[in-house]
Amino acid sequence: MKLSGIKQGLTGRIRVPGDKSISHRAIMFGSLAKGKTVIHDILRGEDVLSTMQAFRDMGVAIDDQGDLVTIQGVGFSGLQAPQGPLDMGNSGTSIRLLSGVLAGQDFTVEMFGDDSLSKRPMDRVTLPLRQMGVTVSGQGDRDLPPLTLTGSKSLRPIHYQLPVASAQVKSALIFAALQADGESVIIEKEQTRNHTEDMIVQFGGHLSVDGKEIRISGGQTFEGQEVTVPGDISSAAFWLVAGLITAGSHIVLENVGINETRTGILDVIQAMKGQVSLSEVDPVAKSASLTVESSALVGTEIGGELIPRLIDELPIIALLATQAQGTTVIRDAEELKVKETDRIQVVADALNSMGADITPTQDGMIIQGPTPLHGAVVNTFGDHRIGMMAAIASLIIQEGQVTIERAEAIKTSYPSFFDDLERLSHG
Repeated sequence: MKLSGIKQGLTGRIRVPGDKSISHRAIMFGSLAKGKTVIHDILRGEDVLSTMQAFRDMGVAIDDQGDLVTIQGVGFSGLQAPQGPLDMGNSGTSIRLLSGVLAGQDFTVEMFGDDSLSKRPMDRVTLPLRQMGVTVSGQGDRDLPPLTLTGSKSLRPIHYQLPVASAQVKSALIFAALQADGESVIIEKEQTRNHTEDMIVQFGGHLSVDGKEIRISGGQTFEGQEVTVPGDISSAAFWLVAGLITAGSHIVLENVGINETRTGILDVIQAMKGQVSLSEVDPVAKSASLTVESSALVGTEIGGELIPRLIDELPIIALLATQAQGTTVIRDAEELKVKETDRIQVVADALNSMGADITPTQDGMIIQGPTPLHGAVVNTFGDHRIGMMAAIASLIIQEGQVTIERAEAIKTSYPSFFDDLERLSHG
């Protein structure tokens, strides 16, 4: 795919796809609850569809009518052994969280994924699950997929301190703990997105959260619910940055999720003097409309407890920093190395090839700005966020074209991305 710079700003109103993290979990809790769950505005990206198909393969009736999904839940005890291996596609969320779901089942399941997923380490999940009594094996020292997992109806509770700040690992252990015999204690390294905890309460369960410590009892049951998925702030992030760096822009993003564990990018934009305002705030749904305008930006430092609140937004934040005055430092972000790609190196290589001045470090990047950008060839390596970052960068190139190789990866999380880009480009 070839893209050129635009002559005018981006203007208009759009609604970004449903939150990916919430969509995954709504399908999981709906399947594990008793009775009917109705989900509105679900993200129908390829990752979420992988989760949906996995539960269908385990005997759950799921009626997908586009934005409306109806699930006839079977409870933890009603899952059935699938007829074959479960295909996780490119979805780290699917394979890690399902490992926790399957921990309490007494059948054997193989889970596999695409080339990118097959390079992502699963030991951060498999090691604590083994402590709970799960039999699981992967490839090599770090348990790369495919994984073969046999759960246990006699799961031991666990007291576990997470060595990494990862909502996926935390959520996998919570799903396992819900099936264990007794109370489990999970202690986070840093607080991460809490959609799993919120959804336990929404579906009628209970847990105790005290700072970074989570206590959860096994043997709980859930009741089907009606769930409305807000727009994904990780998807909205691309338009926030596009609006900030493209002269003459004014964009309104409707119904975006503003869960407090996910809004780190808004804090960064504020620190960089970017103009973003919130309206139509719904404190119950934790959503709002966001309005962004082109801005004069300054560099900032990003690290510590802020990182888990914006880990998925760091590739597009790196682009933002290339257009800010001064130095931006991203640190404490080692987790970027085990995403769909090594996002530290891939982001630096992609933007540097376009004229940026980025030095990758062991745990982040040092970005000098502002720098003019030009056309280049960018390979996504199957990483949807790299593809969308390159597309937004193309808006401000001063010469040439941006050629995005493997642009189809964007469908993983944002199937209508280029339609929305076209709409905003023409006001």
